[in-house]
Amino acid sequence: MGDVTDSRMSLVEVVKRHDPNGNLATIAEVLTQNNDIVTDAVWKEGNDIFSNKTVRRSSLPSGTWRKLNRGVAPQSSDTVELIDTIGILENRAENDVEIINAFSNPQQARMDEASSIIEGLSQEMAATMLYGNAATAPEEFTGLAPRMDGLAAGENVIGGGGSTTLTSIYIVTWGVNSVFMAYPRNTTGGLQHEDLGIQDALDDSNNKFRAYVDRFVWRAGMVVKNTRCIGRYANLEPTGTTTTFDEDELIRLLNRMVINEGSRIYASINMMTQMQIRLKDKTNVYFTRDQGLDGGGPVLRFQGVPVRKVEQILDTETVIA
Repeated sequence: MGDVTDSRMSLVEVVKRHDPNGNLATIAEVLTQNNDIVTDAVWKEGNDIFSNKTVRRSSLPSGTWRKLNRGVAPQSSDTVELIDTIGILENRAENDVEIINAFSNPQQARMDEASSIIEGLSQEMAATMLYGNAATAPEEFTGLAPRMDGLAAGENVIGGGGSTTLTSIYIVTWGVNSVFMAYPRNTTGGLQHEDLGIQDALDDSNNKFRAYVDRFVWRAGMVVKNTRCIGRYANLEPTGTTTTFDEDELIRLLNRMVINEGSRIYASINMMTQMQIRLKDKTNVYFTRDQGLDGGGPVLRFQGVPVRKVEQILDTETVIA
């Protein structure tokens, strides 16, 4: 199967989405992924139009051991100002009115098409939260990996010793004073949908046709107020009979970070599989499983921290040094 993605729903979709009785057939969303990092994130209005300015304390006054009959010099803390950009992720749906009206339930047909677009935007948002880099793609925001792109970048980055077919485990402690996703001031957070009704659309030859038009827009940026609230266990080989994953290293990383009820561990499919395999080991003392977050399904935990599957985490990352 190729990588071609149709920009508009074709007539073939009408046939595929109807059952023999003429009713809307159930659509199996085979492209749906688990990217819990999007739903876990704390979302907050930014303090600027298309950016968020953070003043981060860089040093603390240590005080002075005073001698009797001697004074002390006043001290103050030092701060640095950081600016995190906010990007705009957008998509449109343009579907021929004749096609949509051929459905037994045109409104439902539009909703079904919208759900696929929303899923695609969600996957792109998750990928950008991980690998987006405003330094090389200014229209995006900067995600986790570029902030932790070297083992010397800080003590919250640990290497797993792998050299090929690599992935990372990411840890985030979400909160308005730690790490959050920002949307522009005076806007509404999250994905927004605008029904633009019936308009003229253009085909590949710039000829007009009437189409139902929907606009989807998601404004977002990542703000890291406290660098001890993000961590990366990098250079992991997630497949094969043995892996470079070591629970002791993950414990070491967690102890260097701020960990609380907002903390989450994010792993790829293959790394999640490795963790679940270790869960069934009778000698395992690190992993547990309990009934899920907010009444959901069972949740894997590492030393009490929920482990979440994110399919957008690559198993083809490059080695960091």
